[in-house]
Amino acid sequence: MSTVSPFARSTAFEDSLLSSRGQTIEEMYSVPESFLEVEVRNPQTHGFGRKMYTDYEIVCKTNIPAFKLRHSTVRRRYSDFEAFQDILENESTRVNIPPLPGKVFTNRFSDEVIESRREGLERFLNIVAGHPLLQTGSKVLCAFLQDPNWDKTQWI
Repeated sequence: MSTVSPFARSTAFEDSLLSSRGQTIEEMYSVPESFLEVEVRNPQTHGFGRKMYTDYEIVCKTNIPAFKLRHSTVRRRYSDFEAFQDILENESTRVNIPPLPGKVFTNRFSDEVIESRREGLERFLNIVAGHPLLQTGSKVLCAFLQDPNWDKTQWI
């Protein structure tokens, strides 16, 4: 009695599907139809005493037509991210906006805290920017990622 492996192909129809034309090199390595890459990097702390703050560089690469630039770099503070999140929640009632990394009250300028926050902000932006409804329908997303003069008061 022979046992049939659960991984064995079972029908001629499936064989014909699997043996159809494979991908070409161009298809495998060409630029995807639409892409949006966002990276948060290069945190910098500014000011002295109670006026200290850290901002982060956001690098955006895309070929989505809703975005004016194919490549952009802007700097944003955590408070900008908070305002952006609030504006998104009001603008996009059909999309569940993820939380930001939490506020930090002690050691907020230590390398570990800054790096942890940078990772959390990048995770937040990648989730938001990866949502198809926001990629094509959110004016504030495009502006936040690309406009160096972005101002939260323009959106409230």
